[in-house]
Amino acid sequence: MPNTARLRAAALTAASMVVSAALLAGCSDDSGDGSGNGAGDGEDLTSQELDWKDCPAPSEAEGGGTAPSPLPDGDEWQCAAMKAPLDWDDPGGDTIDLALIRAESSGPADRRIGSLVFNFGGPGGSGVTTLPAFGQDYAKLRTRYDLVSFDPRGVGRSAPVECLDDKQLDAYFQQDATPDDAAERRELVDHTEDFNAACEKHSKRVLPHVATTDAARDMDLMRQVLGDDKLHYFGISYGTELGGVYAHLFPKNVGRAVFDAVVDPTQTPEQGSLGQAKGFQLALDNYAEDCVSKVEECPVGDSAQNVKDRIARLLKDLDRKPIPGIFPRELTQTAATGGIAQALYSKDFWEYLTEGLVQAYDGDGRVLMALSDSLNGRYSNITAANVAINCADDKPRYDPAYVEGKLPEFRKASPVFGDYLAWSMIGCTDWPVPGAADHPDVGASGAAPILVIGNTGDPATPYEGAARMADTLGRNVGVELTYRGQGHGAYDSGNACVRNAVHGYLLDGKVPADGTVCS
Repeated sequence: MPNTARLRAAALTAASMVVSAALLAGCSDDSGDGSGNGAGDGEDLTSQELDWKDCPAPSEAEGGGTAPSPLPDGDEWQCAAMKAPLDWDDPGGDTIDLALIRAESSGPADRRIGSLVFNFGGPGGSGVTTLPAFGQDYAKLRTRYDLVSFDPRGVGRSAPVECLDDKQLDAYFQQDATPDDAAERRELVDHTEDFNAACEKHSKRVLPHVATTDAARDMDLMRQVLGDDKLHYFGISYGTELGGVYAHLFPKNVGRAVFDAVVDPTQTPEQGSLGQAKGFQLALDNYAEDCVSKVEECPVGDSAQNVKDRIARLLKDLDRKPIPGIFPRELTQTAATGGIAQALYSKDFWEYLTEGLVQAYDGDGRVLMALSDSLNGRYSNITAANVAINCADDKPRYDPAYVEGKLPEFRKASPVFGDYLAWSMIGCTDWPVPGAADHPDVGASGAAPILVIGNTGDPATPYEGAARMADTLGRNVGVELTYRGQGHGAYDSGNACVRNAVHGYLLDGKVPADGTVCS
């Protein structure tokens, strides 16, 4: 788990591929830095025309791999670069290139509503690689929209933040993120300071300009360049925060919008981390109960409490002595905790968690390490971008002494994840760019209705945040829908009630009743 104030994961890989992809992944040598190379010279960027072409293979910063496969109907994904100001306070100055991807609408032209822009979360997730991975899930929406996503500034091909090279990043992920004594605390602080200094060294030009408010302004430029009067939007996880900030800045430009896996906009980074500790513990409790409720014997433990006790003992054992992971790396306590957290993002991942735990008890850490690699986005720049965006957004700076004072509260929230998430708060302590605010401003009086979906079993964006987002958006704006389920998000669960509500609004403009519950 990146050592940031909050981890807002994007769940970037399909459940059926998460382990094998991490075990076998390689990197592309196409860097595609998206840095732009000149001044805007007063150019009206809203009038630029996008040059859509077949998509290349993902860049190294996007995670590498192969070009996206054609859509089921044979249509190709198309990619383009949109120019945006590096500094929105100087819109006529230097520009950067933002990477975009789209699938044109599959329905009749006279039924097309416009573009539907996606942000899948992170912060730091590449929309250019994620949308094709999940594109079939949104086939119904494509009947009336061009499906569009992008790499936000600082991410992937869009002027990516660069910090450590691959070898250094592996060492960073191997650090002990839950120190037990003064020497380990000093080592953790040193690693964090070194990471932040490397980001400043390699990305000083970009770091002041990667805040969520900058990305929101990019989206309004994107709306205009795409030719839409309103921004139709689907935000997931951190994408809900980005969407809320957009709605605050441009309430009259909000079209039909859906927020799924909702970030609580009222919380400080500390409150967000504590909420995640509770959320991941709840998900672990649910996993343990599910495992022992099966007809066959649960291979991880003979009761829910035994499952959790054995997991806690495994992590303590790994703190003393790591086991072989993905060669040549070892599975440390930190990597194992991250792997367990990744598996709790979706009920579909629980089988991998069981497999990984059983193997780890036998001294084989490969599956848990593969899950940890997936969480960290090891083969992309998501960690660097995640830190940079969080630290640009979040004003509070927490030092080690403050964290130590909060450890009892975090441990009470989660015996497994408490220390892990408490110590993550020091990630921005000596960041070279000041943070913007205690929490995002998402008040959007006058905006069109925004459908806000909360999942009662969500570990990363706990359910309570959805109601707070709906309330903060404003009267007649936030419309809350509850999904009684497990995992991060609701739409991709496949639940028919959730999908019908989303399709009804995005496709037909039918706003569901506030307070609707889907099971």
